[in-house]
Amino acid sequence: MKKTSIAIALIFGTILIHSCQKDTTFLITETSVGPLTQDTKATDLETTFAKDSVVGDQVQIDLGASPKKFEVFEKGGKHLLTLTVNTDSVPTIENVRIMDSRYQSEKGIGLKSTFKDIQSKYDIKKIVTTLKSIVILPKGSNLYFTIDKEELPENLRFSTSNIEAVQIPDEAKIKYLMVGWE
Repeated sequence: MKKTSIAIALIFGTILIHSCQKDTTFLITETSVGPLTQDTKATDLETTFAKDSVVGDQVQIDLGASPKKFEVFEKGGKHLLTLTVNTDSVPTIENVRIMDSRYQSEKGIGLKSTFKDIQSKYDIKKIVTTLKSIVILPKGSNLYFTIDKEELPENLRFSTSNIEAVQIPDEAKIKYLMVGWE
């Protein structure tokens, strides 16, 4: 009877431990995006995304060079990530563009988030104005968010002057979510 109780307790303990572990398949941290880490070598992408399809830049491959850009697709065809490789002697991932809304930062920000969500979770270091968008750079983070100028009031859409956080509507949607590793 005592051995049975111990066995049952061990089984329940194992189940409890597994249920408490966080699924990191679509988690964005400062050093990782899902199974990808900032130290992942370009040559290891097929192994890192073994359940998915990794496609290299075909033009580079045709020219006999190593691809500088890779796209990761789920087996069903959904585009997950676009990866840019650095030019170091041992190429690693330099930039990750998130394409799937299931990916979220540790603070819960993803492609379905708004500017208000970003402001509530991150301190903003800088806002960069480009011709068609604004790029939001949070303090102390490798993440950056792009919002299309179409989300802004009309008087700011065609301006190249600096845009302040107070000028961005709370409901402005994220167009691009990216992680930059140097």
